[in-house]
Amino acid sequence: MAKWCGKIGFAENVEQEPGVWVLRITERTYYGELVSNRWKRQNSGNVNDDLRILNDISIVADPYATEHYSQIVYAELDGVKWRVTDCDVQYPRLILTMGGVWNGESPGAAE
Repeated sequence: MAKWCGKIGFAENVEQEPGVWVLRITERTYYGELVSNRWKRQNSGNVNDDLRILNDISIVADPYATEHYSQIVYAELDGVKWRVTDCDVQYPRLILTMGGVWNGESPGAAE
C-alpha cells in the first residue's frame, strides 16, 4: 500500500440569509494509505471519454471526520480533486472510494 497525504473536502449547507442557503466547503488535511489504484474510461457520448478512478483511500479518522463523514464530497489525489462516491466506516478508519473529477466549489477557487 502506498502512503497518501491530501485534502478532504466536507460540504455543509448553511443559511447565508433568511431563505438563502449556500454550500460551504471545509478542507482538512489527512494522512492515510492508497489501498487500491484503478481507473477506467467511461463512454458518455461526448467527444472524449470521461476518466474515472476507482481508488480507495484509507484514512485514520479524527473526531471531526468521525462526526462528519456523511459530508465528505471530495479527496485530493495528485493535485486533482476527485468526488468521493462511497465511505466505508471501519472505526478508527474511513475507507473512501473515489469516482469522477469534482467540479463543484472548493475553498480558494477563483470566484
